[in-house]
Amino acid sequence: MPDSRCTRCDHPFPSSIATTYSPNHVCQPCAERPPSYTKAWTLYPYTPPLQHAIRLFKYQGKVSLAAPLAALMIARLPPLDSIDVIMPVPLHIERLRQREFNQSLLLADDIGRNLDIPIAHTNLIRAIPTPAQTTLSRKSRLKNLRRAFAVRHPDAVVKKRILLIDDVFTTGTTVNECAKTLRKAGSGDVFVITLGRTMDSTMIPDRIKAQRPPSLELLGG
Repeated sequence: MPDSRCTRCDHPFPSSIATTYSPNHVCQPCAERPPSYTKAWTLYPYTPPLQHAIRLFKYQGKVSLAAPLAALMIARLPPLDSIDVIMPVPLHIERLRQREFNQSLLLADDIGRNLDIPIAHTNLIRAIPTPAQTTLSRKSRLKNLRRAFAVRHPDAVVKKRILLIDDVFTTGTTVNECAKTLRKAGSGDVFVITLGRTMDSTMIPDRIKAQRPPSLELLGG
């Protein structure tokens, strides 16, 4: 039976039967507008208790959650062959000063150590400050992030296979803009891994609900 997720963005199909009507098991949005990344993996549904843990980590500065959250990612990593470098999705310097840490970088650090893959901490940058994405529509997100990212040292990414790390995949706009920027700079394939993925709670198949990680208490929350 084929995997009942989109082979590009990892969005779950309602059932394995739906893949019969999807050429190459690609969802309609990816078929109509192929993403700049080669493949994304979204490891867990962004639902409680994971949702609460990520919010504590990201917005309330509970950085002690970085290691257990990264461990959840490491436990479900797909085979990653020939990745040359890991990059976190960057924050603009203004937001970094406010938050005092980049949650994606903390996750990437643990994953990089586990996989023994180098991390490029500062080559991909968010050059333009943008409003928070959380309340924006997909169209507004696209406009908001246009030309927001830049590569400081393009020679360092030429032909490199890059793994992007982020905490939550919502519409995929942010990671896609990062991938587009890297590909324009001459990189090789860009892959994406996020800890969580937002979904319409009424549309989450039971098999996906069953993938929820341990309770917040086990995460140290």
